[in-house]
Amino acid sequence: MTHAENKTWNSRRRIGILVLLVLLVGAAILVRGAGRWLVREDPLSRADMIVVLSGGLPYRAEAAATIFRGGYAPEVWVTRPEGPAPDLLARGIHYVGEEEYNRDILMARDVPESVVHTFPGAIVDTEQEVEATAAMMRSAGKTSVIIVTSPQHTRRVRALWKHVVGNSLKMTVRAAWEDPFDADHWWRNTRDALSVVREYLGLANAWAGLPVRPHSP
Repeated sequence: MTHAENKTWNSRRRIGILVLLVLLVGAAILVRGAGRWLVREDPLSRADMIVVLSGGLPYRAEAAATIFRGGYAPEVWVTRPEGPAPDLLARGIHYVGEEEYNRDILMARDVPESVVHTFPGAIVDTEQEVEATAAMMRSAGKTSVIIVTSPQHTRRVRALWKHVVGNSLKMTVRAAWEDPFDADHWWRNTRDALSVVREYLGLANAWAGLPVRPHSP
């Protein structure tokens, strides 16, 4: 190899190393920002009702109680997630569903029992929660809702509402900031990592038009 060829090869190697470093830095930035990007909260404003989505005990209910005490809505609704109650009842075992714990948390945080309501039907996933919320609002003549969920779940709630409901009803999504999800270091534990993967899969399904349907409760 001549001196000129060697010089050219060294130059190309330096460029290759530089490109690789840029790609690695870019990938690191994307990975680090993947959790933060999922958090998409709306400004808080008055609404007809607050809805606490299932999951995230006790943080979502606690956040909803804070919003209620701030005077942003006159009533709070909790969803009833699918559970093993029928199977356990057939075996003589009483099962207390998550909705009951959410009710207890709300009342323990000074939300009057008279304004705490539970959706009647069991739900499987967020899509069904959005559908049930919109259906109840239409039947009751309500036009606005504050939905409280975990920070990493906020963007998917917005995507689902846009796809399922559109702009006919106003939805404000708020995050339960006491939730332990670490948006900046989500890869450090299995709980947060699985949560991020689940949210991106759910977003992909929403953006694709919800081809993957929830199973029947």
